[in-house]
Amino acid sequence: MAVTVETLEKLERKITLSLPVTAIQSEVDARLKKLARTVKMDGFRPGKVPMNVVAQRYGYSVQYEVMNDKVGEAFAVAANEAQVRVAGQPRITEKEGAPTGELTFDAIFEVYPEVKLGDLADVEVEKTSSEVSDAAIDKTIDILRKQRRTFAQRALDTATAEGDRVTVDFEGKIDGETFSGGKAEDFQFMVGEGQMLKEFEDAVRGMKNGESKTFPLAFPADYHGKDVAGKTADFMVTVKKIEAAHLPDVNEALAKSLGIADASVDGLRADIRKNLEREVKSRLQGRNKQAAMDALVAKSELDLPKSIVQSEVDRLKEGARADLKQRGIKDADKAEIPDDIFVPQAERRVRLGLVVAELVRANALHAKPEQIKAHIEELSSSYERPADVVRWYYSDNQRMAEVESVVIESNVAEYVMSKAKVTEKSVSFDELMGQQG
Repeated sequence: MAVTVETLEKLERKITLSLPVTAIQSEVDARLKKLARTVKMDGFRPGKVPMNVVAQRYGYSVQYEVMNDKVGEAFAVAANEAQVRVAGQPRITEKEGAPTGELTFDAIFEVYPEVKLGDLADVEVEKTSSEVSDAAIDKTIDILRKQRRTFAQRALDTATAEGDRVTVDFEGKIDGETFSGGKAEDFQFMVGEGQMLKEFEDAVRGMKNGESKTFPLAFPADYHGKDVAGKTADFMVTVKKIEAAHLPDVNEALAKSLGIADASVDGLRADIRKNLEREVKSRLQGRNKQAAMDALVAKSELDLPKSIVQSEVDRLKEGARADLKQRGIKDADKAEIPDDIFVPQAERRVRLGLVVAELVRANALHAKPEQIKAHIEELSSSYERPADVVRWYYSDNQRMAEVESVVIESNVAEYVMSKAKVTEKSVSFDELMGQQG
């Protein structure tokens, strides 16, 4: 008998399922008999419990299991016959007034949408490029030197200067009252590195060892400590120690301390360039991939399956709860988080996933084995033992699936760029690094 699929609205469909009562009952009897062979009950030897006792104890739960299984099977068969692509789980309810000897159910479900992809030829996409400059290498070397700096105490009559490490006691009061976090002893910070508010640094700069000073400090309105944000405090600070920083010279010793194979200044710069170029490439790919995906979504039309969006909302909520838990928030797993917060993000993810899947299907943009292999080798190249990392990827299906997904996204981005109106934009290394990749 042909399966009738009723359209309710947009992506929602309904199929009516019929099951013979005899088929349900025979399966229930078969499962109860199987259960009777192993079930243990007080007063009976194993395998000798009478069927009527087994049925009385387990009949309801077995009936429920069988009904679920049989209705699920019937729905799968009907959906296959009707050639519908089911999105999410169906909502199944039993109907009243079924013919004698039959049970009937309504299965309401959503189908995957038809994705209409517009012509990408008139879409404008910005493609970003960047280069690793000598200045970027110099800046990285400065950071590496700072990480390895040493300190020596200055003479007592020397004033605090830029780049010094100072140890201070301080106490701040608002309206004559000390506030939380406003008092410390033997507190260290680097002058000129922005660890402290500017007024605090300005007050300490130029002070000598053993000197004390009072000064007003206006907290910014957006200061992270809400109790003091926008208020002015009176601070007293005493300098207890001033230490001058010494940065190591850029030489073979520095290269050697960093584990550079070619322990020379040229080898150090070459190694830094290689690492920075790898990071630049990764960030450019991420940025350009995002631009391509935005263009793709803008040129597509489709209805979103509510069930898939809800599943994504649930996943995002679980991620948010896990994040809260990691931050030490009490009862994070029970936190009431409204769905509305995640709906726009969930809808975008579902939309993008469906559009990408359609583009991949229509244009054969699947990840080829050689692409997956090349990507894994590139990921592994920055490690000390690349072959071990390659084996680590290939040993786990989940990791391989993640790599495949990244390769597919790259294929899609390249396809979009090849069809769209591409505008080239060059950005500085600093601007690119300022973006979260």
